[in-house]
Amino acid sequence: MTESSEWLIYRGAGEPHDGIERLPDPPPWRDFTSRDAAGSGDGSEDRRLGAHRHLAELHRPGAEELEMINAALYLRRPLLVTGSPGAGKSTLAHSVAYELGLGNVLRWSIVSRSALQDGLYHYDAIARLQDVQIAAQGGFGSAGGSPGAVEGIGSYIRLGPLGTALLPSDTPRVLLIDELDKSDIDLPNDLLNVLEEGEFAIPELERIADRLPDGEAEVLTADGVKVRVRDGRVRCRAFPFVVLTSNGERDFPAPLMRRCIHLELGRPDHNRLATFVRAHLGDEAARAGDDLITRFLERSRSELLAADQLLNAIYLTDAAAPPSRDRLADLLIQRLDRPR
Repeated sequence: MTESSEWLIYRGAGEPHDGIERLPDPPPWRDFTSRDAAGSGDGSEDRRLGAHRHLAELHRPGAEELEMINAALYLRRPLLVTGSPGAGKSTLAHSVAYELGLGNVLRWSIVSRSALQDGLYHYDAIARLQDVQIAAQGGFGSAGGSPGAVEGIGSYIRLGPLGTALLPSDTPRVLLIDELDKSDIDLPNDLLNVLEEGEFAIPELERIADRLPDGEAEVLTADGVKVRVRDGRVRCRAFPFVVLTSNGERDFPAPLMRRCIHLELGRPDHNRLATFVRAHLGDEAARAGDDLITRFLERSRSELLAADQLLNAIYLTDAAAPPSRDRLADLLIQRLDRPR
């Protein structure tokens, strides 16, 4: 094997070998060893939280960013944060939660199929019907859902991130509604009433509230905690700190804009990108990748790039030490807006 190919694990020669043993540790954001001992858990949430927590510790907002965040806190208004990928939009939410001791950030990642209902709650009517049928066939009584029993209905309801954020509490939760510009045309308007009123109804519980003990049902939150909902309505006491992010792929309706505090984040500078790299890969990697950060910033003046691409390039060129470092970095950091 030539010196230029020493870093290759797969050689494409059609001959079996033990090269996989030379594969270095994965990048922190792709490390799946945090799964639980039984192998049933998915460590992705822990990995993401750990990375964001570290970023939150290092995050240093600019003067305008700081003022707009505080304006949203004072006015109890959602903060709409726009900017290019990697500008630090989601990190902002984690930084506020970390500094103010508001717990883990609730995250609702928006896709084109996302509807308001997804953020509020999910009622598993099919599971409840199946349990009723099993109970009836086996003679096991109510089993959480026999035709005459209503007490167990909460077992089939789970609040979404937005629904959990609106639970009554003395201090606000932090909710990140990520990439709202990826939603269909209706979702921004559908959010208006809930964000304005700070409450919503669960019709499945409202209909039977008079038959529930004290009018309450126990449901599960988005972060796995059992809480009691009274009279089928969730009403906040402290309005959550809501961060809506957008990559600027679309405009939002005026009614949403006037209900939000709008913060536009510019391109990240060298210091912010270095902090981003340092949080994920450490000081040494940030120093070693300083030239790649500089080239990334130069290219981002005319090309759409994402900070994740920079992370991939710095990690791989450091861990694998390929001879054609710059060429490999350019292959990994390809413009996202290139003509097709």
